[in-house]
Amino acid sequence: MKEFNIYSEQQIKTARIAKAIGHPVRLYILELLSKQACCYSGDLTDVLSIAKSTLSQHLKELKDAELIQGEIEAPKIKYCINKENWELAKMLFTELFK
Repeated sequence: MKEFNIYSEQQIKTARIAKAIGHPVRLYILELLSKQACCYSGDLTDVLSIAKSTLSQHLKELKDAELIQGEIEAPKIKYCINKENWELAKMLFTELFK
C-alpha cells in the first residue's frame, strides 16, 4: 500500500506553531519578546518565578518551532523573536481564521 502525506506544508507548520504556543508561559514569553528587542533567560526566570529547568523546556519548544532565537552571551543567553517566522506565524493563523 502506497503511503502519502495528505497534509500541506502550511498545515504542518501551523500545527507546529500552535503546539509551541499552546501553553500560557510560552504565550507570555512571546508577548514579552514581541514588545521589546530581546531578553535574557535570567530575567525571564525572575519575572516568571519558575524553575530554570522548566523555563529551558519552554524556551526549547519556542526555539524548535523557530519562533524565537537565542544567542549566548556568557554566562547568559539572550532571546529574541525570530522576526521572519513571527510574521509567517501571523500569516498562517490569519489564513486559518479567514
